[in-house]
Amino acid sequence: MERLSKTLTRTVVLECYTNRFARRTLREIEDAYREMLVEMVEYAVEHKASQSTLHKVFYEKFGKRYPWLPTRVIKGAYRDAVRRAKSFRERMKRGKVHKDRPEVRRVTITYSDSQDWRLGDGVIKLRTHKGWVELHYRNHKQLHRYIYSGWRLASELRFKILGKKVIAYLTFTREFEVSYDPRNAVAVDVNENNVTIALFKDGVLSDVYRVETGLGRVVVAYSKRRKRITQGRSTKTREVKKRLKNLREKERKLDVLRKTAKFIETLAVENRAVVVVGNINENAKKRMEESASNKLRHRIHQWSVRKLVELLDEKPIHVVRVSERGTSSRDPFTGKVIKRFEPLVIRSAVKGLERVKVMRMVLRVAWVGGRVLERDVVGAVNIGLKYLNSDGSPVALGSTGTHEVWVKLVNPHRGATPLTGLQIFVNTVMYR
Repeated sequence: MERLSKTLTRTVVLECYTNRFARRTLREIEDAYREMLVEMVEYAVEHKASQSTLHKVFYEKFGKRYPWLPTRVIKGAYRDAVRRAKSFRERMKRGKVHKDRPEVRRVTITYSDSQDWRLGDGVIKLRTHKGWVELHYRNHKQLHRYIYSGWRLASELRFKILGKKVIAYLTFTREFEVSYDPRNAVAVDVNENNVTIALFKDGVLSDVYRVETGLGRVVVAYSKRRKRITQGRSTKTREVKKRLKNLREKERKLDVLRKTAKFIETLAVENRAVVVVGNINENAKKRMEESASNKLRHRIHQWSVRKLVELLDEKPIHVVRVSERGTSSRDPFTGKVIKRFEPLVIRSAVKGLERVKVMRMVLRVAWVGGRVLERDVVGAVNIGLKYLNSDGSPVALGSTGTHEVWVKLVNPHRGATPLTGLQIFVNTVMYR
């Protein structure tokens, strides 16, 4: 059994209300903060400056220009400027920036030290040039959960002004000790409409789960809906803006991804396993988009693999990335290339609360050496084998006898238990 220490960070967003005097005071700080930030960001990009460099160049200068401003607000602007400059340089390397300097549009004020703010019961107090002002917030379950469950409140506070509201961002951190057996693995293969998971125990394939996310169908449906809304109309009109804003594609996709990540976390924790995912970065997605049609390019661009990996990284589990090259096109038992997969449609009746729903799934299967192999399952198994094998190649594991591994269908909205009566008893993986 091996152990590693992992520091996790969580951000709690509070919607606060305050009086007119406090809003006017915070507006004055915001105006000064914006002017400082513009100068600091330009200097940081040009000279690749660190926080200490910005302190030497700007602290005394802005201290004289804004003698009424709390000095630690100037220090908070250092952090903000360095983050923006780093993000700008990274985007410039990827060719996503067409300007020579970043543009400061929205400002989120950073209080870098807890001496200038306090968190109380239903109130956040801020030190300003006109004394302490109070931001009031309502009962917040997520905030209480982090406060009373071992999470530590960071010293940094960020907030922005939106009309009569003030949005505050509180950061919590916590150290976790992750224990895992390197021979146990949860291999994850992210596809357009499902996430296939292969569970290995002591180096041997134990279970396979297919989480039906349906995100590919969601992307297509929302794309058609946006097209109907904007057809023959300008996107700048008030009605079109309102209807587009009411579309909740991002929230719906994020909800499914979070529940899928929770399911994977549960498997990893219960089996003390390493989570193995394919290393799909932005460059890989860009290569896939190059030769695709407009519709396919949109679907690849909306592919949520990176977001799922990001959610897994935020869990108290050990995540390992391996190359996905050849994982979906090689037999995990012989290493030979699978030349062709045939479509297989499966329909199942799912009994809901009010009615029976017919669920349709399209599988891609191939008959190889007396075994029926499904493409998504092959990908998940080979990802796990690449991690488990020292040479990094997808090669079949040994087995003491002939047995089957049945694929279990999982609904992400119903937790970590596979649906009763809705298991796919397809002998997609067999050891001989």
